[in-house]
Amino acid sequence: MSVWDDLDLLLDSPSSLTVTSTTRGTVKDKPNFKVEEDVSALRKAIEGLGTTEKTIIEVLTQRSNAQRQLIAKAYEKATGRTLVADLKGDTHGDFEDLLVALVTPPAVYDCRQVIKAIKGAGTTESMLTEIFASRSNREIKAMSEAYLAETGKSMIHDLQSEVSGDYGKALLILAEGKRDESTNVDAAKAKADAKALYEAGEKKWGTDEGKFIDILCHRSIPQLRQTLVEYKNISKKTLQESIESEMSGNLEKLLVAVVKCVKNVPAYLAEKLFKSMKGAGTTESTLTRILASRSEVDLLDIRAEYKKLFGCSLYSQLESEVSGSYGDALKHLCGQD
Repeated sequence: MSVWDDLDLLLDSPSSLTVTSTTRGTVKDKPNFKVEEDVSALRKAIEGLGTTEKTIIEVLTQRSNAQRQLIAKAYEKATGRTLVADLKGDTHGDFEDLLVALVTPPAVYDCRQVIKAIKGAGTTESMLTEIFASRSNREIKAMSEAYLAETGKSMIHDLQSEVSGDYGKALLILAEGKRDESTNVDAAKAKADAKALYEAGEKKWGTDEGKFIDILCHRSIPQLRQTLVEYKNISKKTLQESIESEMSGNLEKLLVAVVKCVKNVPAYLAEKLFKSMKGAGTTESTLTRILASRSEVDLLDIRAEYKKLFGCSLYSQLESEVSGSYGDALKHLCGQD
């Protein structure tokens, strides 16, 4: 039985797509935070002979993003240089990417990941899928505003020219950040939706993708959770299994991601982390993105799900997969169990 088939726990568990408090992070505001002390420690670490990575890691991974913004401001005031430019000049590779991610406001970081996914030859759909399936309306709205400020263009407009077909249709609905947020569950509607999905997929020859896109991308999280339970009652299969057998390609991946995030965003992200470290070579960009962007949102939950799913702690996995200053910084963000 995979974690994704167990629907019994679903209806009472909290969802990070609807929770507004961000108390499930590993990184919190540092008490007795003194911005001047941090700035002078960073200057010493960066301006001295040879960069002292240890100091940089200790300061940047143990402060909240809001505190890092204050440090960056004060740093620029004191030196006339931006902290990002100095970090880029003194570090490189994955370590540099992670430090830059940490000193970037969350919405700006998300929007830059979207820019990265759509620029250059070929679009990185897997990155767009992960971001838009796992972010709340509020996070998506903040990301859109940051996108406009960064590029002078609308995020939806830029995405429109990059994604197409049913995948594009579904992604653009998610990217509007207008998912229904009502917490009331209409049981009759959940039954009707489940039946409509069954009739649009399992039951007919050829699949009506539009029906799946409409229901999965618009309904509220509590409503969809009820629909998943009803669907299994009708079909005897989970909705995820039906999508996997009826669809293919990027649309299948996106709708499966949506279903997984409706159930459990931290488990979905734990799985992404596991896959990024499994097999030959590690996908560092995924590690950086998830650990940096979730460290103040739900990284404690991601850690718990990781242990449940894969039988070992995320920390110990990082220890065996990533090394050097980059590995140290990731482990600091992750924290021990």
